[in-house]
Amino acid sequence: MSPSSSPPPSGARAPGSSLTAARRARELALTVGGEPVDVLVVGLGATGAGAALDAAARGLTVAAVDAHDLAFGTSRWSSKLIHGGLRYLASAQLDVAHESARERGVLMERTAPHLVRAQPFVLPLTPLVSRGQAALAWAGFRAGDTLRLAARTARATLPAPRRLSAEETRHLAPALRGSGLRGGLLSWDGRVTDDARLVTAIARTAAARGARVLTRVRALELTASGARVRDELTGEEGEIRARAVINASGVWSGGLVDGVRIRPSRGTHVVLRTDSLGHLTAGLHIPVPGETNRFVLVLPQGDGRVYVGLTDEPVEGDVPDVPDVPETDIGFLLDVLGSALDVPVHRDDVVGAFAGLRPLLDIESGEASGAAPSTADISRRHAVLTSREGVVTVVGGKLTTYRRMAEDAVDAALAGHGLSAGPSPTAALPLIGAAPSRTLGGLRAPRRLVSRYGTEAPAVHALAASDPWLARPVLDGHPVTRAELLWAVRHEGALDAADLLDRRTRIGLVPGDRALALEAAREVIDNRSR
Repeated sequence: MSPSSSPPPSGARAPGSSLTAARRARELALTVGGEPVDVLVVGLGATGAGAALDAAARGLTVAAVDAHDLAFGTSRWSSKLIHGGLRYLASAQLDVAHESARERGVLMERTAPHLVRAQPFVLPLTPLVSRGQAALAWAGFRAGDTLRLAARTARATLPAPRRLSAEETRHLAPALRGSGLRGGLLSWDGRVTDDARLVTAIARTAAARGARVLTRVRALELTASGARVRDELTGEEGEIRARAVINASGVWSGGLVDGVRIRPSRGTHVVLRTDSLGHLTAGLHIPVPGETNRFVLVLPQGDGRVYVGLTDEPVEGDVPDVPDVPETDIGFLLDVLGSALDVPVHRDDVVGAFAGLRPLLDIESGEASGAAPSTADISRRHAVLTSREGVVTVVGGKLTTYRRMAEDAVDAALAGHGLSAGPSPTAALPLIGAAPSRTLGGLRAPRRLVSRYGTEAPAVHALAASDPWLARPVLDGHPVTRAELLWAVRHEGALDAADLLDRRTRIGLVPGDRALALEAAREVIDNRSR
């Protein structure tokens, strides 16, 4: 599908986009020990999958590997926000702010309008928010709207900020404490239905362009001409040869390329049931008491859960596969939440918690004073580094700007290895399932499915309708059906129950729900040909 082509018809899958266990085995056999590919990408988070798509869309041959699964690392632990860059204006990072606003518009209007939509947020003007702070926040929201305009994102896509009365504020967020509430400030930003599903869509779009997307393949050693890898399913080792290598392994980048120093920052969220906070029709920005420009976000998910986050704490030592969540982070988030709510949320109300590690590039600015800078102060700019051996590493950045990071990494790989290809077409290339809002609104499928699968939603819905067993929810009180799990196995590269529960769906964010759903996930794996 060319950048200017129409999306597939309602209910259709893009040819060649399905990721399956059989395809993995076939393409792994072709790649390990086979002819060199033009570009090898290590890491299948948003940036790595984006680099695979970017290179494949330019007509290059591509292999992309990950030691685990799609979106296994940082990309699945975000706040699910597609930021317009407002926070970067506050720290005078004007170029980062404009880039964020531009990339937000690309996702919302061109490449992923099925997955990324406008999200309203209320900043309640409680007694803890001074009039000076309120004026500063309002000026920031107005500046954010100017960023939207500069990025040429339509007003219909992102409404204007406005002031709210106290009554309007409590209508949008009834759990707020009414005593002393002066009103609120309403703003809008981008929000992705599910960050891991965005990565899956990017990877499948790359596969449709011919990229070999190979999960459970660990890169053991990188050189400018390829990698020594191990199939984590069989233990077999071999070589993948490539004309250029891109290291997009995030917080693990330094373990593969000498000279790359990552300073991870932990961002923690807690998961609550919706009834803990009442009927929220907007997200919340709750100011952190005693700080001028820091907020805790309350993010309703539409599946009976609410996320509250996030922290920004440096992490020392070895980087774990799945970060732990310290009780101090949970306590901090609950304390800030309690500063604005009528009814306090207790530790027992927390049904889950997750933390992601931001892959921030270590900098030297703290050395003169003998102290490293706070991770909150490290720039969110991304960096593309080329080692003396010729391996390109891309680090830093954020989910919103994954596409630009991928483009810059591929540009560097082309320049450093004499490969010939045209400019990146990905700013106009719809991801799997994408279509204009009018088309999405006319699909014959539940709205929840459309927000997760786009134009493929009718096919997922039809799969559920074909078999009462597939139509059954995976667990009581949660909307995900067995049909969605089977779709993930047949088309989205899910190989085991963890892939299904922890990444293709987010059931696993609540350990109790995960335990109840595990048997159904295993049944789907065992009955994949049903």
